[in-house]
Amino acid sequence: MLRKISLALASAGLLLAPAAMAAATPPAPAEAVAALPQRVLLVVSSHGRGTGGEAGQSQPGFEMDELAQAWLILKANGLAVDIASPAGGPVEADGFDPAKAYNAAFLADAEASAKLAQTLRLDPGMAEAYGAIMVIGGKGAMFDLPFSQVLHGLLATLENRGGVIAAVCHGPAVFARMLREDGTPWAAGRQLAGFTDEEEALFGKRWVKQFPFLLESELRASGARFGEAPMMLPHVEIDDRLVTGQNPFSVGRASEAVVRVMGKAPVSREPWADERSVMLVARALEGDEGPLVAALADKGADIDVPLVAIWGYYRALEAGENRAMLAPALRIMELALPHFPEPQLQAAIADARARLVANGQ
Repeated sequence: MLRKISLALASAGLLLAPAAMAAATPPAPAEAVAALPQRVLLVVSSHGRGTGGEAGQSQPGFEMDELAQAWLILKANGLAVDIASPAGGPVEADGFDPAKAYNAAFLADAEASAKLAQTLRLDPGMAEAYGAIMVIGGKGAMFDLPFSQVLHGLLATLENRGGVIAAVCHGPAVFARMLREDGTPWAAGRQLAGFTDEEEALFGKRWVKQFPFLLESELRASGARFGEAPMMLPHVEIDDRLVTGQNPFSVGRASEAVVRVMGKAPVSREPWADERSVMLVARALEGDEGPLVAALADKGADIDVPLVAIWGYYRALEAGENRAMLAPALRIMELALPHFPEPQLQAAIADARARLVANGQ
């Protein structure tokens, strides 16, 4: 089952889960919101090189799952969207599953495909054209975005104009090297989220040794107030007109937060299967198992059964002897097992039970 879990994990974009979102700040004054261009610039890394997905790349790129979700949500809310990168032109994504609903919808959108095939080159004069700039993650973002002086200048200019700044997953790395006019770290005192050191230790093994820094550690060292949820749970921080999301499964909520901060009420939508799955995991962890049990039994297209199992599997690995982490992870695996009867999941459940017994539970 290890291979199946690994494939499902890669298909999931990493891992998953549910939950916390920081309370939204009050909306900006109506006149300020009305003055914002109703256009968003999505920024992706230019770092990616090679073909065949992450395993065959000589350099990692941007995260397609994140770009696709952000594009679809922003467009659905009536916002014009462009795509840019430090170098402009074609850019390469890390390996992704084109059959995922959001990726398939993005790839079927002629406008989206055309803009991704020829990204705009970041330019200092861009800021006035946009009401928001959202920086997309992916491991490539760690290598070029923190060092793009043009991007730093665009973000600072947009902020001064009253626009919205957003970044998700590894995208907040751009803030780690930004400075204020007085030379102090731009991130100091800001409430931020981003890919955590905990998540990096579990899922960043291929590239993390080449990173210029660990994202969470660097932002904290810069004086940021770093908010986070446990491993791969959705988490969004909103600090005035600054929106940041922790991981790939925070992108939907972060995109809707951008819409809100720009003065719009996001249109209602059905969660994608992976979103819904981790939301149900979150509810189960909070003591409400019924919806997850029912969804697993139904095995419909709106539930990703392997993903539920994977969350419990990796959480149990991470837990070690920590009973407070291990017991809920075991319960999620037990709920998934009848619908995902793989030998390695069975072995993981047996191991987790043995650890709990050994530790007096």
